Amino acid sequence: MNKDRQKHAEVIAEHVGALIGTLEAHIEDPKVRQEFRESLKQLADLKFALDESSIVAVTDREGRIQYVNDKFCEISKYPREELIGRDHRIINSGYHDKAFMKNLWATIGSGRVWRGDVKNRAKDGSYYWVNTTIVPFLDETGRPYQYLAIRNEVTELKRVQEELQQMMKQVMNIQEEERRRFSRELHDGIGQSLFSLLIQMDRVISERGDAELEHLRHTVSDIIQDVRGLAWELRPSVLDDLGVVPAIRTYIENYTEHYGIRVQLTGTLRGRLPALTETTIYRIIQEALTNVGKYAGVNEASVSIGTEGDRIEVRIKDEGRGFDPAARHQGVGLFSMEERARMAGGSLELVSAPGRGTEVILRLPSGA
Repeated sequence: MNKDRQKHAEVIAEHVGALIGTLEAHIEDPKVRQEFRESLKQLADLKFALDESSIVAVTDREGRIQYVNDKFCEISKYPREELIGRDHRIINSGYHDKAFMKNLWATIGSGRVWRGDVKNRAKDGSYYWVNTTIVPFLDETGRPYQYLAIRNEVTELKRVQEELQQMMKQVMNIQEEERRRFSRELHDGIGQSLFSLLIQMDRVISERGDAELEHLRHTVSDIIQDVRGLAWELRPSVLDDLGVVPAIRTYIENYTEHYGIRVQLTGTLRGRLPALTETTIYRIIQEALTNVGKYAGVNEASVSIGTEGDRIEVRIKDEGRGFDPAARHQGVGLFSMEERARMAGGSLELVSAPGRGTEVILRLPSGA
């Protein structure tokens, strides 16, 4: 331990060295004395290992910093004397919203351990990410009197994740653009050509009354319906022309006809949203209702689209079989929904239990 570290209070395992030195004078029983010595030595070793491997800070119950180790000073680029007595707003990056910080303080304030990734800002203005575990130390009344924060830097991991997310976003955008192009081509190109053929066949049939041509006419009509259905599945033109609510309403009509499941649609959403937001809402409702049709075993489901402040909240709910989310084998559908939500700056929550139905909750910023 260098002189600088000796000057400040250790807080964790403070006075361990001095205590070991006084054991001879205060404890006569050699066996007990040895057990105390070993326990104190283990405590000192654990603190050394913690300081060597992690970024460590201790705060009081108000969040004022009482202790930081060398790694904390190194990554934050603050000298220890500028940190002690301050709270963690000194390294606040402004990245996390109020709800995030409120949840953090509510968790540790109630005596529970909080875990998560936090983006901080160093003294020189650079940013860094840390995977953080905050452990409250409780007094005899069960109230936290101190918080121990153990962090490990994950800046590089976050950078790679952000790059992957950008790539995924590009892939999804290209996929949607291709779906839009194919859908238009099917509807306006092949669909219109077939419709023209149908008109010509009607003319010939009316002139000649050919029974075989009449049969072909029905076949062409069925093909036109199939082409229109395929164009709709790829990307409904109403989504681009009129917006997500009319698109969802039409989708639900077709869905009810196909699966025999009645879906109650409610919502307070008004006006158009950014294209990415509308596409995200539409695709996630589409995927969630498809899962209801395949697995829930119900006759009814509900979809609600609402706004709260600057947030949009979408809920797709059924009272069907449900499942244990912790034991689920995550399929491509759920992964796709989670990625779509993340790409649009939102989040996806899945609530389910065996025999108690399933609810998918999508939250998005309205201006995404």
